[in-house]
Amino acid sequence: MEQGTGVRTRLVHGGTLRSDFGETSEAIFLTSGFLYPSAEEAEARVAERTAGYQYSRIANPTVRMLEERFALLEGAEDCAAVATGMAAVHAALFAQLRAGDRVVASAPLFGACLWILTELLPRFGITTELVSAGDPEGWERALSRPAQLVLVETPANPTLELVDIAHLARLAQAAGARLVVDNAFATPYLQRPLARGADLTVYSATKLIDGQGRCLGGLIAGYSRFFGEVLRPYLRNTGPSLSPFNAWVLLKGLETLSIRIEAQQRTAQTLASWLEGHPRIVEVRYPGLPSHPQAELAERQMSGPGTMIAVRVGGGRARAFNVLDRLRVIKISNNLGDVRSLATHPATTTHAKVPPELRERFGISEDLIRISVGLEDAEDLIADLDRALGP
Repeated sequence: MEQGTGVRTRLVHGGTLRSDFGETSEAIFLTSGFLYPSAEEAEARVAERTAGYQYSRIANPTVRMLEERFALLEGAEDCAAVATGMAAVHAALFAQLRAGDRVVASAPLFGACLWILTELLPRFGITTELVSAGDPEGWERALSRPAQLVLVETPANPTLELVDIAHLARLAQAAGARLVVDNAFATPYLQRPLARGADLTVYSATKLIDGQGRCLGGLIAGYSRFFGEVLRPYLRNTGPSLSPFNAWVLLKGLETLSIRIEAQQRTAQTLASWLEGHPRIVEVRYPGLPSHPQAELAERQMSGPGTMIAVRVGGGRARAFNVLDRLRVIKISNNLGDVRSLATHPATTTHAKVPPELRERFGISEDLIRISVGLEDAEDLIADLDRALGP
């Protein structure tokens, strides 16, 4: 399917590979291995002299359909599907880093990403410098000297700060670094980092791409030369493989991605505007509000503000817990991107293992609640929050 085809058409038809049975829905090739007509053909396939599948750790038809469909959506030359979002981040980093390398990363980041940067990479002689996501001068200082990799989340988890991808791509290139963008909060439907100069994008497909809380998955998208020379050999030999069944579920999720995101962000916009006017709210962070510190960047860089809201309710952890415990329609969960509205307290869940001084430095306060807006009626979500926030 051509890149110029409409987004919704690509989400339904891209990458489809039908068997001789002519099935409508994609088939699940739930197999660990594949047969060869001869020993000579087995040799040729393993040596990659002929095309074909060898083993599902290396490639699988259902998984490949997901990869091709997502590459079309992203505008990428290639895509690799892996078992989880953290497997995607881990592979994107470890496939290309070596002892003595330097990483520059945005903060805040998801807690497990911070653990890799601050706990795991140093064991291999790799250093990391953290820069506040919305600090242009900080990025310029950090990348005024050589680096090998830049990792950012934009919008950031959980504070929804933004990074100017195009500007950062220029700084990274000048420093000799590849730019990796975690685009899970926006998906390629709302933001296209590769088109703005990024080298790789990574995703927790568990979130909006599945969108219904059913399975785990991760995706890495980028340029074919990097995949062929660096990433594919790493994945082949380390084995963070995605299950064919999960690949099939994610294919089904992609079919409805556009209509889900459109509906969810409309509700998120309504909810964020209402929350901003509530007398018991200290601060609302949502890229679609004029009050967002980077509202202009959000409008320029994203085609929509997304489905996530960050809210400070005041009164520290006790107040945040009280609000969460009084919710009825919105459920407490550290997952996000679901058709069900979910809320969590990042300081004690997604970022619980982050040192308190880092949480404080990067705005993950004790009174912060992250809301992932689902497909419910906006009026019901407003009523639920109004009751939980109290008079």
